[in-house]
Amino acid sequence: MRENINGALYSLVYGKLIASAVDPIEKKPLFHFLPGSQAYSIATVGCNFRCLNCQNYDVSQMPKPQKPIFGEDATPEEIVEAAKRYKCESIAYTYTEPTIFFEYAYDIARLARKEGIKNVFVSNGYITEEALRVIAPYLDASNIDLKGFSDEFYRKLCGAHLNPVLDAIRLHKELGIWIEITTLVIPSLNDSEENFRKIADFIKDLDDGIPWHVTRFYPAYRLFDLPPTPVDTLDKARKIGLEVGLKYVYQGNIPEEGENTYCPSCGKLLIKRHDYEVMQNIIKDSKCPYCGTKIDGVWQSKTRQT
Repeated sequence: MRENINGALYSLVYGKLIASAVDPIEKKPLFHFLPGSQAYSIATVGCNFRCLNCQNYDVSQMPKPQKPIFGEDATPEEIVEAAKRYKCESIAYTYTEPTIFFEYAYDIARLARKEGIKNVFVSNGYITEEALRVIAPYLDASNIDLKGFSDEFYRKLCGAHLNPVLDAIRLHKELGIWIEITTLVIPSLNDSEENFRKIADFIKDLDDGIPWHVTRFYPAYRLFDLPPTPVDTLDKARKIGLEVGLKYVYQGNIPEEGENTYCPSCGKLLIKRHDYEVMQNIIKDSKCPYCGTKIDGVWQSKTRQT
């Protein structure tokens, strides 16, 4: 997605929109960031991972070299105008890896901030410290994949390494960016109790108020020989996360009770969801209306609350 011209790297995907849609923010998934709002979701082609289970492989793993780069021409100004037209409270850089189109995302994010529109990354977490610090002033939230907790798993499944992802998650937290973590649970590859516990422990050590999404795998790309994740396995992961001490653990890709938000103190239902739709939200002033416990998240569009 980049080309060396006289010793300098140039982006080949800047302004080349391969996908755009209006999505509920819950689809990212972000459950504690402006629930019930809409996000204008965009992407270019390309990724810095080669995950064997990629659901968007037709655009993320486009054959190389691919010239010309596929995509519809769209300026940063046009992206922001589209978000305003569709009354979206945020722009989500998603579907493929946003660090691949970093310069494009950065220019859009700066314009969006001026218009009062939030910016959201849906990322594999493979971003350098320098890049994250550059965009941090304009980045309001990220959902980061923590795909497993061993370097061997990352190398075999994604062609990458674990520690840079862990470092990026820590830095997001340090910089005050709201984060939620997603683990796609793949049968026989990352579905052990040990793996769940290591991920939960890592999140807990960072902040027990960070939501963890354990999500159901469906066969895709080069992993069609594996079955969908049993619901019992997601139940086990959620149970372990709560036992470790995480306040919010969610189940994804299945319309179950695990989509709902409960007060970590009194256990009362606060946000009821079904298929990415918020059916009920009774959080008031970032607190549980029953016991007054502060609920971690960003609940208002005008200010950042963590």
